[in-house]
Amino acid sequence: MRGALLLDYRQNNQRCGHAARGALDRKIGENRSFPFEPRHVSTIVLFNKPYGVLSQFTPEGKWRALAEFIPVKDVYVAGRLDADSEGLLLLTGDGKLQAQIADPKYKLEKTYWAQVEGIPDELALETLRAGISLPDFTAQPAKVRLIEEPPGLWPRDPPIRHRAAIPTAWLEIRISEGKNRQVRRMTAAIGYPTLRLIRAAIGAATLDGLVPGAWRRIEGSYMDLQGSFNE
Repeated sequence: MRGALLLDYRQNNQRCGHAARGALDRKIGENRSFPFEPRHVSTIVLFNKPYGVLSQFTPEGKWRALAEFIPVKDVYVAGRLDADSEGLLLLTGDGKLQAQIADPKYKLEKTYWAQVEGIPDELALETLRAGISLPDFTAQPAKVRLIEEPPGLWPRDPPIRHRAAIPTAWLEIRISEGKNRQVRRMTAAIGYPTLRLIRAAIGAATLDGLVPGAWRRIEGSYMDLQGSFNE
């Protein structure tokens, strides 16, 4: 009798298991993006852009261009940096990924190091954290803090202007927007002009291991940029 009960218990478990797997299979069939969709990866170039280099492959006037540094074909800038700014530039041949990196609607956070003239107080920083109003738009709230000069930072060529009577300070500023000269305009609006600007990170991609003018190519996705990209 006990053996018959045990056999019936096992058969019931098997039927329940088959039913559950069938329901899961139907769920996946109804929703193809259920967790088993393969991750789409693309070629991404990480480049530490020096001062005086345009975010394009063709030089203009006194400004140098990416073609001098990056031999990779069919990749395009995703989120520009001005010629007088430095730091991380991402390039890809994937148009969708390019838009996801550059378009503010995707809210991919960018981290900047700004050396400013003067030493901002907490009231000035709170103005940026609250979302500062500029003449043509109101910036979204930024994550801002005073930092020491980033360790291992390379000297800029040419160097910034120094005024003996006015100290400078470094700010770490994190935003998900990217309007024209936005960070410079934000610090100027609180009374602390930016003297040097470096983009240190785009999402989880950072400058780690890249000296000015150096680049590396990897295969990755937008999900990688949102997560532990450099691990």
